[in-house]
Amino acid sequence: MTNAVIECILSRSSTKYYDPAATLSDDQIRELVRIGTAAPTSFHMQNWRFIAVRTPEAKARLSPIAWNQPTITDAAVTFIVCGKLADSSVIPERLAPLVESGVMPAKMVPEWEIPARNLYMEYPQRQRDEALRTASFGAAAIIYAARSLGLGSTPMIGFDAEPVHREFGLAKDEVPVLLLAVGPERPGNWAQKPRRPVADVLDLV
Repeated sequence: MTNAVIECILSRSSTKYYDPAATLSDDQIRELVRIGTAAPTSFHMQNWRFIAVRTPEAKARLSPIAWNQPTITDAAVTFIVCGKLADSSVIPERLAPLVESGVMPAKMVPEWEIPARNLYMEYPQRQRDEALRTASFGAAAIIYAARSLGLGSTPMIGFDAEPVHREFGLAKDEVPVLLLAVGPERPGNWAQKPRRPVADVLDLV
């Protein structure tokens, strides 16, 4: 019996051709992001934000600063996936629901916050690295959720970060990590391209 999750991963490919007449409802977009935010984050900081570019007006603003890629216009939605610079001060707030529900004892919160403070506070590069990791994990979860729902997706790094930052009102601590188009496909897309052999990329030690 085929495992549905593994089959979803192995059958996914980046979509080139979208149905430009298709749309996703706001509830469908919210559900994709809800699934995306189930991905792991360091110390449960959940340091991400997703900007769903879905209207013709918003697409027209994004397209010229995303190299006029047809995907921006044709896909039902393109997420600007943002990572926030790691900030340990948010940890008590993020952990509060766990404490309130009885999952985590309150005395454990400093045991998470203090190591995180030591890890990130004085290290800007680590803060940025964590923003990139967090956004990437969330985007990956959306990619596979989209596939499982019969939707195509395309992660893209073809955009100008500063204009995206300015045009879509990102905060100073937010990094636009990638664009992620999602939507119903039209015919002509390739199957998943062959991968390098596992022996070429795996060391067993």
